Amino acid sequence: MRPLRIAIFGFGTVGSSVARILTESKPQGLELTHVFNRDVTRKRVDWTPANIIWSEDADAVLASDVDVIVELAGGIDPAGSWVRRALEAGKSVVTANKKLIAFHGIDLERLAARKGGHLKYGAAVAGGIPVIPGLEQGLVGDHIERIEGILNGTCNFILSRMQEGAEYAPVLAAAQAKGYAEADPTEDVCGFDARAKLAILMRLAMRVQIDPEEITPRPITTVTAVDFSYARDLGCTIRQVARAEQAEGRLAATVGPMLVALRSPLAWSQGTENMVIASGRYGGDVVFSGHGAGGHPTAVAVVSDLLALAHGSRRVEIPYAPAKIAGEFEVPHYIRFLVSDRPGIVAAITGALAGEQINIRAILQKPGYPADALPFVVTVEPCKSSALQRALASVRAMDCMLVEPLDLQMLE
Repeated sequence: MRPLRIAIFGFGTVGSSVARILTESKPQGLELTHVFNRDVTRKRVDWTPANIIWSEDADAVLASDVDVIVELAGGIDPAGSWVRRALEAGKSVVTANKKLIAFHGIDLERLAARKGGHLKYGAAVAGGIPVIPGLEQGLVGDHIERIEGILNGTCNFILSRMQEGAEYAPVLAAAQAKGYAEADPTEDVCGFDARAKLAILMRLAMRVQIDPEEITPRPITTVTAVDFSYARDLGCTIRQVARAEQAEGRLAATVGPMLVALRSPLAWSQGTENMVIASGRYGGDVVFSGHGAGGHPTAVAVVSDLLALAHGSRRVEIPYAPAKIAGEFEVPHYIRFLVSDRPGIVAAITGALAGEQINIRAILQKPGYPADALPFVVTVEPCKSSALQRALASVRAMDCMLVEPLDLQMLE
């Protein structure tokens, strides 16, 4: 049988890595025939075969005899239009576009099924780590009740460096210089990237279809070096964690910085590494870990999807049902205050917490800070976030508060 003819849409870091693997390794059954990119002349390289067609005309490539479109441009538009048109024409699509899959994946899969093509997106979550194939095939026989993961390499790089004593702004600049963070890092540091990935994992692992915008992400930008210092005293570090849980018919999901015990596998993830822990009713915890970011790891997942198509593999049909985020996590919390010190502050805070039946676990105050900018921490026993926010509402209004109290969940 003739090899699958492949067109790459988007010749950036991942696209060029996919082309490199196809050119150097020459996987059986795959042939790169087209590369599409805007202003394609500046992207052209001399290490690809001479017969490859380089084009900045998306319509011409979509109308050609290619069998598979590899969409690596990212975003909803125009990438979504290219994917939809390719599927309408009966072609298959391989993509790493987590945002497109999170918001439109179900409709696109149905379109692919109607038109006789396939949609594969193993690279959309955790780059080169085979989380999606693992959930679709290796764990499909289990009942996954909980997912916890580090899904954004940029945030993990920043927080890993801050754990060593650095401050946020210079570490972000270093991440941008290394190409780990975009010039506008909002999608990463505010949690929107991890939210999209979590929505995909929830569909595959928990078999629920949710609107990603129901998950309210929290930014890592409010975390400071002093928080890592207090976290160490508590036997913890801080990571951006995406987590979801389904219990007693209620579904909870969140993304944001959290305190993670140093003994947890999530604390071992350094730099741009990703990690996902899937907890099954029957099989227990399964950990996926590795390099989740970067051109080569993500390209490995893309080429693996292409080889699966070349050898007749199809995605496992996983049933799912529409669901709402209607539950809350009941976990301990870390609350850091920055105040202009005066008598009665702790009494007011403990009174507000007691009013919501929230028990204090510990109060920590490091020496050496000035009274007019004093950071201290209160940790509380497991409680619902909504109850804690009610308790903190009156505390926020106190004139001694210099900044908003920082509230982080503590994973146990």
